[in-house]
Amino acid sequence: MSTPPIDPPVDAEEANLAVGKQKRAAAGLPAVRVSLTRAVRQMGVAKTARNLLKLNQAEGFDCMSCAWPDPSPEHRHTAEFCENGAKAVAWEGTRSRVDREFFRAHPVSDLQTRTEYWLEKQGRLTEPMVRRPGGTHYEPLSWEDAFSIIGAELTALDSPDEALFYTSGRASNEAAFVYQLFARAFGTNNLPDCSNMCHESTSVGLAETIGIGKGSVSLQDLHEAELIVISGQNPGTNHPRMLSALEIAKKNGAKILAINPLREAGLLKFDNPQNARGLTGLGTDLADRFLQIRSDGDLALWQAFGLLLLEAEDRTPGTVADRDFISRHTLGYTEWEKNVRNLDKQKVLEATGLEWSEIEAAADMLLASKRTVHCWAMGITQHRNAVATIKEFVNVALFQGMIGKPGAGLCPVRGHSNVQGDRTMGIWEKAPDTFLDALGAEFGFEPPREHGHDAVASVQALRDGRAKVFIGLGGNFVAAMSDTAVTEAAMRKASLTVHVSTKLNRSHVTTGRTALILPTLGRTERDLTGGREQRVTVEDSMSAVHASRGRATPASPMLRSEVDIICGIARATLGERHDIPWAEFAQDYDAIRRRIGRVVPGCEAYADKIELRGGFVLPHPPRDTRTFPTKEKKAIFSVSPVEVTSVPEGRLVLQTLRSHDQFNTTIYGLDDRYRGIHSGRRVVFVSAADLNELGFRDGDTVNLVSEWEDGVTRRADAFRLVEYSTPKGCIAAYYPETNPLIPLESQAIASGTPTSKWVVVRFERA
Repeated sequence: MSTPPIDPPVDAEEANLAVGKQKRAAAGLPAVRVSLTRAVRQMGVAKTARNLLKLNQAEGFDCMSCAWPDPSPEHRHTAEFCENGAKAVAWEGTRSRVDREFFRAHPVSDLQTRTEYWLEKQGRLTEPMVRRPGGTHYEPLSWEDAFSIIGAELTALDSPDEALFYTSGRASNEAAFVYQLFARAFGTNNLPDCSNMCHESTSVGLAETIGIGKGSVSLQDLHEAELIVISGQNPGTNHPRMLSALEIAKKNGAKILAINPLREAGLLKFDNPQNARGLTGLGTDLADRFLQIRSDGDLALWQAFGLLLLEAEDRTPGTVADRDFISRHTLGYTEWEKNVRNLDKQKVLEATGLEWSEIEAAADMLLASKRTVHCWAMGITQHRNAVATIKEFVNVALFQGMIGKPGAGLCPVRGHSNVQGDRTMGIWEKAPDTFLDALGAEFGFEPPREHGHDAVASVQALRDGRAKVFIGLGGNFVAAMSDTAVTEAAMRKASLTVHVSTKLNRSHVTTGRTALILPTLGRTERDLTGGREQRVTVEDSMSAVHASRGRATPASPMLRSEVDIICGIARATLGERHDIPWAEFAQDYDAIRRRIGRVVPGCEAYADKIELRGGFVLPHPPRDTRTFPTKEKKAIFSVSPVEVTSVPEGRLVLQTLRSHDQFNTTIYGLDDRYRGIHSGRRVVFVSAADLNELGFRDGDTVNLVSEWEDGVTRRADAFRLVEYSTPKGCIAAYYPETNPLIPLESQAIASGTPTSKWVVVRFERA
């Protein structure tokens, strides 16, 4: 059985696809040129200057791109942004508009044939739109009519659990708090979010070992580290401002160990455009050692590191292990030690594709360091063994006492600007009873206790008819989710789909029986809701919370803030139920912040703390006091078996990844400058050895076919093969084009994250 192929787009975007030389350094003058060219083209000179000079400033607005932390206000540059941040601001600040005339000219059937790039390139949404049952086009309607439609659909459901409330990481803390409050007051914990697709494995792995699902470092810790290990992360494309922190660390004497299947430019060298060395191309070399590991070989690698550290401790007792830390603050050490000492070295070599001498040399870097920061991103979290791998990072850190000390710790790097803050505010299908108790006590109702649907379970519920309404607060759920054909079919079965958005995307054209698009203010825009200048707050990857205030004129007078939209839906659905002051919340965000301060742990006096210039840092017990809020009140060493997954002959392991010209599913352009790809996206990076063995050549066009235990093959057609430095048996290609190949049921153990970095495929000649 086979799913229908996901056909290449009708727009001739790939016609000029060209492959050039790969870059060996990130940023530099090309980044400046691209940033300014894109911004001026889309926003004009004056708006470009106004917006970019307020980006990531204490009195300005937070970047809507990645969640990398800002330096303290006194240490910020005038241009405190990266190339991708500038692209994000230009993308939001564009002068192009998608208005009622646009929708009149483009039936939904036409929009369904367009690419993601084309859809979002059309411009900003300007007014509420509805596609009514049987309708061919979206049509304008009033805000009150939109709220009434949603309220009527929700109240007509047989159960609140037939509704799904999705959240993108772009939503502010205030919007996230009222959104989860509304969902729970309505009666469900169905609060899937983008964390489910990316860093859920981190949240699970860290919560089970150190008691909190967040990283334990500050920006200063990176600056002071002796060793920074970067696993499964490409900072040059996904978190470019991290390169500045790495440069500071290198100047302070740090070493960098990079572990990744691809030798990404942003792991090799940084040409900082803020200084003369970077502008002249001298730059800063980054990785002192690079392990080009096979996909999902990290679990075996880190157990090998553990073994080598133990053996070094045997040779010189007391020089490697932090015995005092282990005895005072941890449990499970004996079991971990026994497991690691029994490690099968041959399995390690098979899983990693590395030589044992390479592993020993990397372990020597860990041995030499007294202050180590462990960084990782989705190259780790989106494997079947992701949670176990993250626990191995923790094991090694616990063994060396690298948590709760300056210059050391755990550093998961989140991919979206406020995804961590949304979880802090209660956007979680599995919120703990302590949070629900506080929420119920504050607002006078009993929140539902049964866990809700995560992202994958939400698609399954729609597919199976157990969910009927989907409301999306930002994001592009259809394009972001795995198993595209299944996801699209599931969404079309909904009675109502609602999307709170700034721009048109794939989710808007994959509609339920009734579909609504609710246009919202962007992060850059002035929010005068309630007749006053409002601001919102966000949390970065290192638990720092700060205010964000847009300054630009909104793209349309019809736009409303996310907070206002959520409160409008809540009033139309719940009325006076529970006596929650939705109208007050919509008029005064400080009223929300005061409630946050009484409900959310660590947010006491929240409304007062955000008055601090630069914001404040949430408490983190492992980092702050070396206390661990696990059930056992100690950090936990974990034991995980090492598995070497066999791949059938003629098959390859695909990892999906971003182009340098995109952020998540948002595609800013068709160039991936660092990897040498220009004017196209349908490419597959493959080793020369695999091309030779499989009988293909660089430049051939193939279809990609994945096979799964359900007996269904999944397809994505018309990709060009590009010879590239990647481990034999491991290939890479961009998402969302390759999301159709990932079965919905292919998930990381314990976290449910789609396995976007481990998809077994074969090539079929086109």
